Amino acid sequence: MGQVTRRAFGVAALAALSTASSASAAPRRREQAGEMRGMWLATVAGRDWPSQAGLTAARQRAELIAHLDTAVRRRLNTVIFQVRPTADALWPSPYEPWSAVLTGTQGRDPGWDPLGTAVEEAHARGLELHAWFNPYRIANHSDPAGLVAGHPARQHPDWVVRYGGKLYYNPGLPEVRSFVQDAILDAVHQYPVDAVHFDDYFYPYPVAGQTFDDTAAYDLYGGGHPNRAAWRRANVDLLVAGVAARIRQARPGTRFGISPFGVWRNADTDPRGSATRALQSYDDLHADTRKWVRESWIDYICPQLYWHIGNPAADYAALLPWWAEVARGTATQLYAGEALYRAGDPAQAAAWQDPAELSRHLTLAGRHPEVRGHVYFAARETADDRIGAMARVVADHYQQPAAPPAR
Repeated sequence: MGQVTRRAFGVAALAALSTASSASAAPRRREQAGEMRGMWLATVAGRDWPSQAGLTAARQRAELIAHLDTAVRRRLNTVIFQVRPTADALWPSPYEPWSAVLTGTQGRDPGWDPLGTAVEEAHARGLELHAWFNPYRIANHSDPAGLVAGHPARQHPDWVVRYGGKLYYNPGLPEVRSFVQDAILDAVHQYPVDAVHFDDYFYPYPVAGQTFDDTAAYDLYGGGHPNRAAWRRANVDLLVAGVAARIRQARPGTRFGISPFGVWRNADTDPRGSATRALQSYDDLHADTRKWVRESWIDYICPQLYWHIGNPAADYAALLPWWAEVARGTATQLYAGEALYRAGDPAQAAAWQDPAELSRHLTLAGRHPEVRGHVYFAARETADDRIGAMARVVADHYQQPAAPPAR
């Protein structure tokens, strides 16, 4: 991954930008009240960390700490660390096996505790550590025999649904929801994490020509719901509400946040929806994200607003105020998920070739007091910063450190 080279580049870029006149920077944001400045640190398939499976414990630890140091250097205050990428664990869990991303072999003890280390080292640097869990994805392949012997999915094959070349736990089974909560709450009991975090994966994204086969569960548990889609949304609601309640009971200071797909529903489907033409989390993922905010079930929501200003199907400048309106008057804080990974990618639209695109997002957000900060996907790009988009954000908006939003 070239951590040393990446770090040197980031320092040089930040130093160069720090000489710019403060008069050219965007207006100061709400630093007095706190401001989320986060980055996701993804481990599924080794996306951001570790650089490869099977490194020594010392090398893995050094790479992890380098990411935390990058967050500090970019004047961020929160790292969202993926600790349960595929029904496995980056801590010694009594419920699930060690993740294969560490050693290359699922279930093999890596000889150290990544989550425990991340919490300790993040807090030592003044960073919050949010533990990120994927609730239902079991594997990015479709063969249960490829899971370690003793894996819960092999012990309970009736919990498993094959779909889109992957394996998932069935959200419609009460025993699955209970197990998922137990696996997550184990980490909350063991470590003083600042938050539990979910991303956008609930029911899986639609795959053309395939059906998520939960008919048996629907026949057993779907009574009282008008249709299967409503039942599926109720299942996800039960998970979200259950996790929230158990976190409050286990560790009252720990928050619960979710980073869903950025479109709840399109306005041509529902007049309460956004002026967009995109996949809808409510209909396609069975995640009623608006409800969770309006009912104040969760402590924060961080919709993935991964589009540029002016995008014809999903305009950042339309979605941000829509979410601000949803969050207004609730106890749920709103942060914007930012697509740093798109900046400078030649496959992306012209707007993403401009280093100032993300900075403009923050300037726009400054006009909406409900927006309490931003989270960047992801750690690798936060360090690499291929066209200087992150350095531009720091120079324009993060001239001084800021605490996370008050709870």
